[in-house]
This record gives sequence, structure tokens and C-alpha cells, in this order.
Amino acid sequence: MDQVFITDLVARGILGINDSEREKPQKIRINITLFTNQSKAGRSDDIQDCINYSTVAKIVIAHAETARRFTVEALATDLALLCLEQTGVMKVQVRVEKPGVVRFAKSVGVEIERAKVAG
Repeated sequence: MDQVFITDLVARGILGINDSEREKPQKIRINITLFTNQSKAGRSDDIQDCINYSTVAKIVIAHAETARRFTVEALATDLALLCLEQTGVMKVQVRVEKPGVVRFAKSVGVEIERAKVAG
């Protein structure tokens, strides 16, 4: 299976359970790997046969900046489901991080994997 990836995408949104995290947007770092079959795109060299990572990034940022989720798990799940709606995406890994939130840690977060259900 082929992979299309978006690395270190940054959004600014409300994410967290503490009052201070709910007051103003904070940096949210997102990494996404889309699993797909890109053999047709490789042969055709036609953008119509590709996963448009720019479109995916815009959808992900827009959601992360407006969702106002309490947990990184919920936001990651939202983003995974949005990615799976994209034509040709069979599976996705989503990593959501909150940089600088925990003292002495570069970042904290969660990484999930979801796949389309056959049927």
C-alpha cells in the first residue's frame, strides 16, 4: 500500500480540559499518513488520479481550528474520519500533539489508525 503524508501541519485551536486551554487558541501539531494505491497516478502523471494533500491539509486545519474538542483523542478521531472521506484513502494514521503543554516535554499527544469499513 502506498502512503501520502502530511508532516508537522500546524493549526491553532481550542483543545483541552483546563480553563486556561479553553480561553485562547493554542498550537496543535498534526501528522497524517494516508494509505492508498497510487499506481494509477504514477502511470498517468495526472493530478486527478492523486490524493490532493493540499485539500486534505485545508480540511484538517479548518476542522482543528473550529472543533473546540476537549481531548486529543476526539480531535484525532474527527480528523481520521475526514481523511477517510477522501476518494482513494483506505486507511489513515493521525497524530495530534500539543507542543509545550507539559513541563519538561517537547509535546504530548496521541496517534491513532483507522481504516474504511468494507461494505
